[in-house]
Amino acid sequence: MPPEPINDASLEQFQAYLDQCKSRMKSDYQRRLANDLSKQQWDGCFQRNVLAVLTETYGLALERLKALPFQTADIPRERGMSALTRRLLPLFDGFVDGFLLFVVDKHRTSCALSNFPDEHKPSRDYVNQVKSQIAELWREFALNANGYFLECA
Repeated sequence: MPPEPINDASLEQFQAYLDQCKSRMKSDYQRRLANDLSKQQWDGCFQRNVLAVLTETYGLALERLKALPFQTADIPRERGMSALTRRLLPLFDGFVDGFLLFVVDKHRTSCALSNFPDEHKPSRDYVNQVKSQIAELWREFALNANGYFLECA
C-alpha cells in the first residue's frame, strides 16, 4: 500500500485524539486547581498547573503518535524536517490558545482566587511568561516528533 493513505489515516486518527485531549485537559486543570486550593497553594497555581497539564498532554501525544502506523521510507525531508512533521504540526493550531482562554476564564470566575489578584486575574506579563514556557514545551514536542519520523525513515 502506498504511504499516503496510511499516513493520511494516521494523521486523521491523531487529530481525533487531539480533539479528545481538549476536554481531558480542562478536567485535569480543574482537578489540579481544586487540589491546590484545598491545600491553600494558590501562589503560582496558574503557571504550575498549566505547565503540568501541557507537559503531560504533549508526552501522551508523542506516545500516541508513536503508536500509529506511518510509512516514512519515501517521505521527503527538507532542512532536517520530515514532510510528515510539516503535516503534523498544524494539527495543533489553536490547541493551546483555547486551553489558556478556558484557564484564564476559570481563574477570573473563581471566588476562591478572588483574594489573590495575581492568580484571580493573571496579568498580561504573567500570561506571557507562562506562554514562553509553553513555547519550550511545544518546541520539545515538535523536535521529538520530527526525530521520531526521521528515525523511522
